[in-house]
Amino acid sequence: MRIDMRTGQPTIDATDLGGLLNLTPEEVRERLRVGRITTRLETGEGEDAGKMRLSFFHDDIRVRLTCSADGTVLKTLRTKAGQS
Repeated sequence: MRIDMRTGQPTIDATDLGGLLNLTPEEVRERLRVGRITTRLETGEGEDAGKMRLSFFHDDIRVRLTCSADGTVLKTLRTKAGQS
């Protein structure tokens, strides 16, 4: 899996995100559109400079992708809400 960084903003393929959230690509697109899937982008500082962390929230599932500046996914974490 890779995050597309060509526009300067991270973009994930709906099929990839759907696999992480147990949704079809169509469900991902619709739920993003209506705000049922929310996201957060954090950029690294200090020793994490050049990395970013993308978090996706849907119902009780949180998916966190740690990526390099070019969009390569370095680490994936999937948890239920309230867990770390």
